[in-house]
Amino acid sequence: MRILLTNDDGIHAEGLEALETIARALSDDVWICAPEYEQSGASRALTLSDPIRVRQLDERRFATTGTPTDCVMMAVTELVSGAKPDLVLSGVNRGANLAEDVTMSGTVAGAIEGMALGVPSIALSQTYWPARHDPGSIRAAFDPAERFAPGIIRKLVEAGWPADVILNINFPARPAEEITEVEVTRQTFRDVHIRQAEKRTDTRGRDYYWMTFRNELSRPAEGTDLKAIYEGKISVTPLHIDLTHMETVNALKGVLGGAPPKV
Repeated sequence: MRILLTNDDGIHAEGLEALETIARALSDDVWICAPEYEQSGASRALTLSDPIRVRQLDERRFATTGTPTDCVMMAVTELVSGAKPDLVLSGVNRGANLAEDVTMSGTVAGAIEGMALGVPSIALSQTYWPARHDPGSIRAAFDPAERFAPGIIRKLVEAGWPADVILNINFPARPAEEITEVEVTRQTFRDVHIRQAEKRTDTRGRDYYWMTFRNELSRPAEGTDLKAIYEGKISVTPLHIDLTHMETVNALKGVLGGAPPKV
């Protein structure tokens, strides 16, 4: 099985190192194409107004100045020699990608681009936490993903999933020894707004802002991605990019249709 890896945290991210460990437990044919710099929150951005530079680190490892979407497109169409990848893995993101956040996630976008190019694709994210068993070690925080992802991915590949669907896997913030359950979930939407702009002042007295998140839990329903992570479960959510709301389509067919209304 030929596996392509990407992420949105950049070519030097600890999560990409974890993802390579995961992939090599599944195959020895592993290719990597990731952003040169962090692209968190890039969503499905495609670089159109600037050139994309590619730096080859070794035979099967590339870094680009583009977004995760650029990386997957470039890898599948230009950089991976020979056969097209059989699987795209995107991540392991430092931090969860749940609920409405999936629409902004570069990690999820990398998987979506793989799916759009006809390759089964999976996004992986680790709910971030200080590694209590190894204080100060960012790398150790990815242990749950490293421990459980190979077995989960192997079962998913054997089972298969629709060509227009990606799988979004999130690992909870707790030691791997305390994780005992995987749940297939649905995407939810938070009932609290956690994004905010934090205002600061620079050394010249001018205001600037950091986009950040408030650490406030929502009240998700059973069966949702958020609820599973809150309960310490691994969440596996099938996602697709058809955003059509069919109930409203059907309702509006009785209001609009045929010749456009005149003022």
